[in-house]
Amino acid sequence: MGSGNSELIFDRVGHFGRYQIFVYFTCAFQNISCGIHYLASVFMTMFPKHTCRPPGNVSRILFHNTSLWRLDDIWTLFPTGREDYVVVQLEDGVVWELTRCYRFRRDNNSSLNYDYDGHKSGFSCLDGFIYDKSKWDNTVVTQWDLVCNREWFAKLIQPTFMFGVLLGALIFGYLSDRVGRRPVLWSTSIGMHVFGIAVAFTFDYYSFMLARFLLAIVASGYLVVVFVYVTEFIGMKARTWASIQIHSFFAIGTMVVALIGYLFRTWWIYQIILSTVTLPFVLCCWMIPETPFWLLSEGRYKEAQIVVDKMAKWNRTGTCKLSELLSLDLYGAVGEKPSEVKKYNLLDLFYDWNIGTRTLIVWLVWFTGCLGFYCFSLNSVNLGGNEYLNLFLMGAVEIPAYIFICVGMDVVGRRNVLMFSLISGALFCGVIMVIPKGNYIWSVVASMAGKFAIGSAFGLIYLYTAELYPTMISC
Repeated sequence: MGSGNSELIFDRVGHFGRYQIFVYFTCAFQNISCGIHYLASVFMTMFPKHTCRPPGNVSRILFHNTSLWRLDDIWTLFPTGREDYVVVQLEDGVVWELTRCYRFRRDNNSSLNYDYDGHKSGFSCLDGFIYDKSKWDNTVVTQWDLVCNREWFAKLIQPTFMFGVLLGALIFGYLSDRVGRRPVLWSTSIGMHVFGIAVAFTFDYYSFMLARFLLAIVASGYLVVVFVYVTEFIGMKARTWASIQIHSFFAIGTMVVALIGYLFRTWWIYQIILSTVTLPFVLCCWMIPETPFWLLSEGRYKEAQIVVDKMAKWNRTGTCKLSELLSLDLYGAVGEKPSEVKKYNLLDLFYDWNIGTRTLIVWLVWFTGCLGFYCFSLNSVNLGGNEYLNLFLMGAVEIPAYIFICVGMDVVGRRNVLMFSLISGALFCGVIMVIPKGNYIWSVVASMAGKFAIGSAFGLIYLYTAELYPTMISC
């Protein structure tokens, strides 16, 4: 079924009536979960200040010229950017120097001085670590001691998740064409809740990574397919705004992460709450139908007619006979058997030189947009100041960005807005590089401006791709 035929249906039953509004906001609400799970790791994998745990009970503590009673009191004095150590004396009189990744036993225990030039023996942190709990009571890093020589395990968490995102887009994009949009939305929605809660109950690092990987696959599947779903359910008069603004719900998810992270400082509680935020969608997702577009492309005309009739009833408009519309537009006389719908595959993206060149350019724009979009969001906690507020602002600034591109597209067109957004994003990245490290306020402002620009490009590329290619390829 061509795009012109679908518009004939919407002309009869309404482009964005009550039924489409219900379906749209139901699906968009679940899109909040995608924003949540994509950004949840920013707080779960935070690296707190830490030092080696001494091999016994401590009687005296010395940090430079300051004497302390408890090791937990050193964090206000402990530097963040440079290596330093704490001197402790155990109850048996042995003096130890504790650093972030090693501990040294002094051979001379006659006096407790910070500076020591005598011989000392070095050991790894066999008894674990002591962590600064002033910001987070417990994170994935502190749960499994992912510091020092195990720090790279923590740094693998987000790249592994993003690899799952890539696989999910490929797998569920294909499945949505083969089995339908609705089964994919159902399965990925349930999967997000199941795997999201499973992450909180993992018993070691490897089970945590597996659960997160599966979560990434289903979250990506939903994010990709829901865009196709809403564009096929909404008429041309409202399609542009609706398809762009669905990304605003992803931005809301980012803001929810910042809020829940501020309120709950234990990672598994934080993860459970984030995974249940959109639970109401699972209870009503059975109400969303398959899209008439996909049903017609598969030759399931009776089912498509039922959906169109239901849409017309909700919208309080007159229904239309699909057989009449299709036969008049496609097949000539009423009652003739419709021709088989052409199927597309990945090779069609390189059908000829022009389409192949277009595909490579679109892929480059996708790569640039995704890289900038997630870099700005994930790096917001490292800008300085309040990391929760920083992440919240990075999500909030996306909403006006999507309004900007909706207005801009109508004035100057898709390509010009996309070019402006990409170039502006690059310029703000350059500005951030020259801002002195201590001026975190300007860093946050420049990052927000950059996120506005790259967020505009990221939101627009979805629509741009859908309009450049047939739906069976773009999904």
